[in-house]
Parts: sequence; structure tokens; C-alpha cells
Amino acid sequence: MKTIRLDTKLADEAVQILGVKNRTEVVHVALCEIVALKKLRSLMTKHAGKLSFEG
Repeated sequence: MKTIRLDTKLADEAVQILGVKNRTEVVHVALCEIVALKKLRSLMTKHAGKLSFEG
């Protein structure tokens, strides 16, 4: 287990907003969201202008 410094007020606000049990879960959820967002942005950049939609 590692110790990290957090803005406790911000972390506690995130606990409430995300509906998780504790600060550890907040960090886990936040890291998962950041990784997913970066992957999505990478895919969007890679395929920008290459997809066609019919509708």
C-alpha cells in the first residue's frame, strides 16, 4: 500500500458526488476515468476525418 497526499476537502466532495465508500475508491474511479478518457481521445485522433456516417 502507498500513501499519497490528497486535498481532503476535494476528495470528500468526490466521495459524495461519485457515491463511493471512501477516498481510496475515489482515487481508483478517477484513475479509471482518466485512462478511459485518454484512450478515447487517442482513438478519436487516430480516426479523425476517416469515418463516414449515413443517416
